[in-house]
Amino acid sequence: MNMKFPFTTSFGTQQRKELLLVEAVDEDGLCGWGESVAMLIPWYNEETVKTNWNMLEDYMIPKLIQDSIEHPDDVSAKLSFIRKNHMAKAAIEGAIWDLYAKKQQVPLARALGGSRDNIEVGVSIGIHKDVKALIQTIQDHLEQGYKRVKLKVMPGRDVEVIREVRRHFPDVPLMVDANSAYRLEDTDHLKQLDEFNLMMIEQPLASDDIIDHAKLQAQLQTPICLDESIHSVDDARKAIDLGSCGIINIKIGRVGGLTEAKKIHDLCAERQIPVWCGGMLEAGVGRAHNVAITTLSNFLLPGDTAASSRYWDEDIIEPEVTVSDGFIAVPDAPGIGYEVNREKVDRYTLSSKVYRRPADFS
Repeated sequence: MNMKFPFTTSFGTQQRKELLLVEAVDEDGLCGWGESVAMLIPWYNEETVKTNWNMLEDYMIPKLIQDSIEHPDDVSAKLSFIRKNHMAKAAIEGAIWDLYAKKQQVPLARALGGSRDNIEVGVSIGIHKDVKALIQTIQDHLEQGYKRVKLKVMPGRDVEVIREVRRHFPDVPLMVDANSAYRLEDTDHLKQLDEFNLMMIEQPLASDDIIDHAKLQAQLQTPICLDESIHSVDDARKAIDLGSCGIINIKIGRVGGLTEAKKIHDLCAERQIPVWCGGMLEAGVGRAHNVAITTLSNFLLPGDTAASSRYWDEDIIEPEVTVSDGFIAVPDAPGIGYEVNREKVDRYTLSSKVYRRPADFS
């Protein structure tokens, strides 16, 4: 699928998004859907769409198709023999969570333990070469009702850009996301961001680091939010113990699925660390899963789950995800609450394959 506009971060620029969808079908023909958030290029982590397909086909599907699954929580336990590959795990686990919720005839949000009827959302804006264009983009999204603005930053496109943004929008809830573009040696430079009353600085240092983030956080007034560094509840515990962050971004694909996302959420609630749901340029299926997880009680900050129309001329779900005055209404239909439009999926599909449980399975 082609995005409506290029999205630029410190990694690079993306406009074409290749998606991997997983559909889980039970013996009665009921189906659930999951979406991998892996990219074509291993910018964000080591996974790609192709490696996800390989892991699903060669290891995950053969394992799960031979076993009984009583609850979606079983999936992460059954796949624990596979190291990492969290986005592939999340895609198939998400399909099973959706199917499970439909079989229970409850919305996925309720199956996860969520209680909200609507969720507050912000918007993530990529790096702009033209600051005037960036100011206009921010204004457009504020007029659409988004409650928080996240700006991507990198060396050379940070302090002066934020200063100009703050001059135009002194009171807007504002955060920045560095996607690991800085090093600990940049501490004095990053300290300049304290003057802008930011909600947080997301993942300023290396993607696998929690040690240097603790050293940096001790010298900043602005809370650090960890993203790429957190892959499990154990990672979150260690980061909190070290003082590496004051906020954690939970991305379902990054942590291996909804089950692990819930564990991280619960730990952070216990340790009084607020969480929010980050985005990975999802199409409708992944966007619907983000809506569901954000209904949990400790998602205290607006997430990146913007409307479908923010990124796509048309989405693959009906109805599309919409934002009204900065909120998304949580659907009350069973499962993810949105219907996958198979005609659109077929139109966009490059390749597909069906895997069936052996006839002699008992």
